[in-house]
Amino acid sequence: MDKRQQRQALKTQILVAGGGITGVAAALAAARNGAQVILCQDRPVLGGNASSEIRMNISGSSAIGKVLETERRESGILEEIMLECSVRNPQRSASMLDLILYEKCRAEANLTLMLNTALVGAEVEEERIRSVHVVRESTQDDYDITADIFVDCTGDGRLGFEAGALYTTGREASYEYGEDSANENRDAYALGSSLLFTSRDMGRPMPFTPPVWARSFSEEDLKFRNHSTWEFGYWWVEFGGMLDTIKDNEFIRDELLAIMLGVWDHIKNSGNHPESANWALDWFGFVPGKRESRRFIGQHVLNQNDIQQAVDFADTIAYGGWSMDTHPPRGIDAKEEKPCHQPYTPYLYSIPLRSMISRNIKNLMFAGRNLSATHIAFSSIRVMGTCAVMGEGLGTFAAVALKHSLPLEQAWVNQAIVEEAQQQLLRQGAFLPGRKLETNRAKAASVAASSEQEQGRAEWVTDGHTRSAHGEKGVRPDLTEAGTHRWMSEPGDAAPWLELRWEQPVDVTSVSLVLDTGLHRWLTLCHLDSIQKLMQWGQPQEETLKEFKLLAEHEDGVTEIAHVRNNYQRLLHFRVDLKQLSRLRVEVIETNGLDHARVMEVVCE
Repeated sequence: MDKRQQRQALKTQILVAGGGITGVAAALAAARNGAQVILCQDRPVLGGNASSEIRMNISGSSAIGKVLETERRESGILEEIMLECSVRNPQRSASMLDLILYEKCRAEANLTLMLNTALVGAEVEEERIRSVHVVRESTQDDYDITADIFVDCTGDGRLGFEAGALYTTGREASYEYGEDSANENRDAYALGSSLLFTSRDMGRPMPFTPPVWARSFSEEDLKFRNHSTWEFGYWWVEFGGMLDTIKDNEFIRDELLAIMLGVWDHIKNSGNHPESANWALDWFGFVPGKRESRRFIGQHVLNQNDIQQAVDFADTIAYGGWSMDTHPPRGIDAKEEKPCHQPYTPYLYSIPLRSMISRNIKNLMFAGRNLSATHIAFSSIRVMGTCAVMGEGLGTFAAVALKHSLPLEQAWVNQAIVEEAQQQLLRQGAFLPGRKLETNRAKAASVAASSEQEQGRAEWVTDGHTRSAHGEKGVRPDLTEAGTHRWMSEPGDAAPWLELRWEQPVDVTSVSLVLDTGLHRWLTLCHLDSIQKLMQWGQPQEETLKEFKLLAEHEDGVTEIAHVRNNYQRLLHFRVDLKQLSRLRVEVIETNGLDHARVMEVVCE
């Protein structure tokens, strides 16, 4: 037998195919919850459309307005990554995000990372995936990987396609799901792909000679496509929506290069933008940033009405809030049309677990832009911030199901298992509309503080909510309690403290603090200066506690659990063994800039 055909056998509990933001979040969540995970990525770097190969900023629910009463930004694993990137990457290097994602995966003992590894086949028996075939060309190795649960986060749906999972493409007709934003008739068209660039002011004239195959654009051609700044390329350099975005991907890439360089030629040489004389390209992509291809058919197909009405799904596992962002399929060639239509939904909306479960393959899950959704609903859920929380929800649920030794087809219909996963998501910092953390021994304690503001009462640190919930663009009012849901000391308090006391002492094995990290702002790696001005980038968020002590009074006396310095993260876990805990105290020494202390939630278990 040819040595190349001698496949190596690997076994795991969860196989995640696709190392974009969705797949990374899914793999990390599953591994951190005790499951053995293999993550296969067909590229040399992680991050997908957010990676250094494509460089799209991670957008999500926080895109409405500059300052929001309702805090919409995605928390959990994505927040952890973005806070890390902000502090460690003030230079806004695209490769630094690659590194941080790589480090996060390498740090998990339960996670095996396989880069440059493409999934090319699947063996299916009785509607169940038995194994997948993956190929790593960089080492000339072939593997057969068996698992209990297979997860498709490839975007294009390669794993599910190879397994024969039901899927759809194109745009549904309005009558199919009662969507008034859909077209009258179904068609095969999709959102196109894009190529981005970055450029710099070199301080001296920088001529540009386009290749002979670059396309030409006039100012009239681009009248609906703003190109007044040049440091970061344009998402509207879009093409391929009239084609097959999988089978025609190479042709789409070639045409996008011609379009992107043609747009730059217009900026440099048309005479309409003389102030660009000193600007030069310093990077441009060769990997198309793909928006749409296959969408799987799951146990529920998420649709426009679900997200507009913010349906309260019993199995909600993630949330979204981006606009229903549809583009003309002709992309940049639709010169007489605006490049997007973006009506926002009135509330953050839920994404159900059922939309991540294959309708015909029993042990297949999926998340990201291949979610079970109509084209209209997909136009909102496809952005990477939303994909990340879908991934975290999926990975957490899969690990909980395995902990109970239940096959996937039994676990997702078991409401007790679903609710356990929901509580675990809240415990690890995620947000679910209409859900609050119930399993918290801190709720039995009385809470006091050195001082408190009227809009930041100490007792709110055990109310189960970890973000503000009010304002016109927020969580559906009947699903949550309005308020800031945090303790805020008075600005003049020189030594703020927060204290929990139990009349009946409790045994505690873990203490978690949820801190304020300014979820009302954008926080994303972006090369567009106008977006960057909306953030506190390159530094910790000013609301976050920088230095504090955590003290506990229990049967053995008073113990300093931790003295935390130089903190910039939102969620901090402390493993403890406290018998008969009667008092827990947070002594704040310094914030990262704000004139008062803030704590969102205290959790004891």
